[in-house]
Amino acid sequence: MPDSTPAHVLDLRLAGTAPDRDERVTFLDRDVRIVQRSTGGDVAAAREHVRRWASRAAAIAVTGPPDLVHAVRSAAPVPVTDGLALGDVLDEWAIRHVQTEMPGYFANARTVVLGGTGHERAARTLGAYTGNLEFADPLLRLDRAVRSRGEPVLGRVVDAGLRTARVLPPAVRTQALHLAAPVLVPAGRVSTALARRAARDCDVVVGTVEELAEFGLADLTGKTVISSAVPGDVVADLGERGVDLVLDPTPQPFPSLTVSPAVLEAMMLALVPDHERLTDDDLLDMIDAAGLEPRLLRPNGPRRTSRFAFVIHPLSRRFFTNVEPLATIARFSPAPVMDVLERALAYLPPMVYSHVTGITSPTGARAEGWLITVGGTPRELMAHRPEFTYARLLEAAEMAKRLGAQVMGLGAFTKVVGDAGVTVAKQAALPITTGNSYSASGALWAAHEAVNRLGLAEVDEQGRIHGSAMVVGATGSIGSVCARLLALASDDLWLVSPETAKLLALKHEIERENPRARLHVAATPGAHLRDMDVIVTATSGAGKRVLDIMAVKPGCVITDVARPLDLSPEDVAKRPDVLVIESGEIELPGDVEMRDIGLPPGVAYACLAETVVLALEGRYETFTVGRDIDWAKVKEIYRLGLKHGMELAAISGARGVFTDADFTRVRELALAGRGGRTRTSTSAS
Repeated sequence: MPDSTPAHVLDLRLAGTAPDRDERVTFLDRDVRIVQRSTGGDVAAAREHVRRWASRAAAIAVTGPPDLVHAVRSAAPVPVTDGLALGDVLDEWAIRHVQTEMPGYFANARTVVLGGTGHERAARTLGAYTGNLEFADPLLRLDRAVRSRGEPVLGRVVDAGLRTARVLPPAVRTQALHLAAPVLVPAGRVSTALARRAARDCDVVVGTVEELAEFGLADLTGKTVISSAVPGDVVADLGERGVDLVLDPTPQPFPSLTVSPAVLEAMMLALVPDHERLTDDDLLDMIDAAGLEPRLLRPNGPRRTSRFAFVIHPLSRRFFTNVEPLATIARFSPAPVMDVLERALAYLPPMVYSHVTGITSPTGARAEGWLITVGGTPRELMAHRPEFTYARLLEAAEMAKRLGAQVMGLGAFTKVVGDAGVTVAKQAALPITTGNSYSASGALWAAHEAVNRLGLAEVDEQGRIHGSAMVVGATGSIGSVCARLLALASDDLWLVSPETAKLLALKHEIERENPRARLHVAATPGAHLRDMDVIVTATSGAGKRVLDIMAVKPGCVITDVARPLDLSPEDVAKRPDVLVIESGEIELPGDVEMRDIGLPPGVAYACLAETVVLALEGRYETFTVGRDIDWAKVKEIYRLGLKHGMELAAISGARGVFTDADFTRVRELALAGRGGRTRTSTSAS
């Protein structure tokens, strides 16, 4: 027959003046009486509470300064626990639990650890996921610095010192601290100042409720707080200060009572036979039987803030005018000086060009990031061996890691140099993506929108173009993806490539995937150009003549997704009655703050948008690298973009973003070239 006598636990709080409480709870089908008393640091009062409750309490939980804990333990005839051992287990469990529930959550997170050695286990567990750790405690700061430098001998010395500090008798520890005060006090002030500064920009704060109050961290917007035994009113306060997640490692099995690790361990001690010690098996059995789990508290609803970096570079000398003092130098320098300057800038280390904030998905997820610039223009990047650019990109990755980025994208020519990101992804300090999956999707998205806006081809209510389309370079990685997309969006599709066997295989694959598609194949585009409403060029011909733009019919929409471009600006200028698209730009969700990158405010290149989408989705992984693009990833990134509120914002050509006036001019010239003839469009704008 189960014992109906309540097990008594004395919760003795040696510091502070919390009100006395006397609660009865049920834990593991046993009645437990928890008597809470505070002493405000009075050792005599603590011993008196121990004397009064010794005959009834099965175990005593104590929290407070180590010296007072030692005094209580020496005076108590029953088991006394400070919960440190259990707290260490709970801290590690909670962090690993979050990392399992939300993969990558702590990846490269900028973390500030408040207080002293009580958070050592949490810090070391977080250290498995991030190297961006700052400490308020000078000893832990020293310990981390030594370990990060990879000095095993000195590391063992520091580790031994930390262990010794925890086990020294109180009197000896007090005397040692007194003797070391001239060194430790200034060091502590410096560490505290550094921690305060780091806390302003950090992602994760580790500390007790008291330490959080002491540091006075007012702005916690978007941060995660790891703190044990957090009362409900404190959770509400943290929510008002913008916290995304409060991670409480200590399970709270009682709705009306917040228990510390010491109380939880004391209750477990009270329920084991003889109350002498709690074995690992006892601990695991009780945690499992009671269904205990760390608390993941979201005071502002389900939100997650992720961090990204994106590498940019000047596309021409004209971009030097965006940055001083280069703008002044460019204004007054002759061409030979600018040649030297252009070559010299290619050797500069990476720099942060812009901090990007305010990106907010309709799902509640948020992202911030950094645009990191390398100094080489396309001419300079192509003039060097690929290893030259690889080295700059790996430096940028190291910088991104220090900033806290969890994924990094490559922009413009940095993603086409050498093996298109493969080597960089293998060696970089964080996941890499070139953004080419979303670039392909965005370019076709832009082409479809352009057809609608010109209103020269018939488009039904489902968005299907009742006309002819062509992909030149269809057997390439990007071309094959574009072919699959266009097969879904047009009546007749011509696949063009000199690789005859691959072309026939691609035609068969697409017909299996989309039986409705009417496909045709050709080795060259020439004879069929005059019938096309939409043409995609994806050959990367690098200067070779891909198609005769003079043979294209007026009003055709040509999308050049090749990098380098298949069509030169000179070719494009020959046909003002044809719309030649280079990219589709994406509007980022939220109130975005970002330095000018040559696009309207809040608008990003599709390759940058892919990096943002991965961050918002919490997908910190190498997504698109190399010259082969996975059709499944193109569809996936498009779907994820819609989920997170991405919209097509702009359509760009050789001279930048097309305006309404540009579309009107092309339409009028095309109609004149066709003799005024046009098709009816059911969804033209």
